[in-house]
Amino acid sequence: MTETSLIKLENVWKIYQLGKVELTVLREISLEIAPGSFVSILGPSGSGKSTLLNIIGLLDTPTKGEVFLEGQNTSRFSEDERAQIRGKKVGFIFQQFNLLPNLNALENVAIPMVFQGIPESKRRERAKFLLSSVGLKERISHRPSELSGGEQQRIAIARSLANNPEVVIADEPTGNLDSVTGQKIMEVLINLHKEEGKTIIVVTHDPNIADYSEKIINLKDGQIASDHLLGEKVLWESKK
Repeated sequence: MTETSLIKLENVWKIYQLGKVELTVLREISLEIAPGSFVSILGPSGSGKSTLLNIIGLLDTPTKGEVFLEGQNTSRFSEDERAQIRGKKVGFIFQQFNLLPNLNALENVAIPMVFQGIPESKRRERAKFLLSSVGLKERISHRPSELSGGEQQRIAIARSLANNPEVVIADEPTGNLDSVTGQKIMEVLINLHKEEGKTIIVVTHDPNIADYSEKIINLKDGQIASDHLLGEKVLWESKK
């Protein structure tokens, strides 16, 4: 692994056993992501995008291969060890928002900090700051049902930043939003990347989202079909 790699996958496979049948979702995935980069993982439904995201974000483990984060081989870690790293290093933004309906905006944003043992007063202060940073200062007491889809996604973004992670992973972050609202969400992510230096990884089937990226990884049938920097020549392309 190069010194500039934040994340590296080496020959990663994901195989599910369905009775007597093996379903191979990912095969021979090798990639590197530099710190502070903006990467889009692109591909049609069923290409393995979400599975790859879960492995990159340490939500899942590969059947074969190795996953490195900051030089550490996380493939050998226990679930508790992965959970600790995940809580500190990785923030997740989900297409369905995954907000708790009985909690207000501030409480939803504060949840990840509970698991890191942060005192309540500091949790509330940080949650207020994050909600203000995504333009929801006046909505901190509202529950998800009282907010628009775009507002709920901005809460989800604020929640992903609760523990100041180095990596923010977004799974179809504009999938449930109209185009105008989706563009505003992408602008928030771009700002996190440019102003705060966050590493952003977006999984999407929408090629328009890729226009925001510095690097595009195309998946097809569980394999990397191409991996290139935007506006530059293709650095690697599958010959299969």
